[in-house]
Amino acid sequence: MTTYARPRRSVLYMPGSNARALDKGRTLPADALIMDLEDAVAPGAKLEARDLILEALEAGGYGHREIVIRVNGLDTPWGHDDLVMAARSKADAVLLPKVESADTVRRAEAILKAAQAPDSLAIWCMMETPRGILHAEEIADACSRLEVLVMGTSDLAKDLHCAHTEMRLPMLHSLSTCVLAARAAGLAILDGVHLDLNDDDGYRKACHAGLEMGFDGKTLIHPKTIEVANEVFAPSDEDVAWARKIIAAYHDAVAEGSAVVLVDGKLIENLHVEGAERIVRLVEAIESRGA
Repeated sequence: MTTYARPRRSVLYMPGSNARALDKGRTLPADALIMDLEDAVAPGAKLEARDLILEALEAGGYGHREIVIRVNGLDTPWGHDDLVMAARSKADAVLLPKVESADTVRRAEAILKAAQAPDSLAIWCMMETPRGILHAEEIADACSRLEVLVMGTSDLAKDLHCAHTEMRLPMLHSLSTCVLAARAAGLAILDGVHLDLNDDDGYRKACHAGLEMGFDGKTLIHPKTIEVANEVFAPSDEDVAWARKIIAAYHDAVAEGSAVVLVDGKLIENLHVEGAERIVRLVEAIESRGA
């Protein structure tokens, strides 16, 4: 399975200092949970939050959900020890905030390695500053542990002095740049959060726009938004049926020695089959978890 065929339709942030939220995460239909030690936790609560996350992961019960710990930056008093904790936890990944260079990723990787993190512990990177966007390609190629880029559109909008608009035109270049960098490096990429929890129509439109741009899923700030993200970022029944149809037709043609494949009057090439196989792998992974 390629990295971005893993279901990451809905990725929910939850404060690491909120024990009730960490417990509720065991029952939510999100594909991934980001247990936050950074923005969602006050300075005086960061050490307690670290302990709460460790206790929650030690207790387990999160099932198929991918567990990510967002650590504090390496330039803060907590960043180094957050990474050491994550290395010894049962998390699937660590999320680095405000990444602006490949060097930051490599420094984090070195700390994880020194702390004897398992090879399976992945690194995710927040893309949320102008300098980070400008260095997206080098960041995406920083190290073999890196699996996912995550758009931090709130911080980005603040630094760009731009507005959150329905069509998101002020951030279109930044979003597209990061999608290009992620795909060139074989990484997954997640869209930023939708801030207005009362704007159901706008939120659904934002999910569809993200899907059309190439994002694998959306980061979320409230459990009530999970269902729509899971629906929008999952392949439709029509897409899955078409994918399976062209895969079968292509393999039949190859077995017969034919170089030309037509399905319902459309020319099918290997590139179409590769995309179809990714869709099938993704929907099979979704179905295997019953969501």
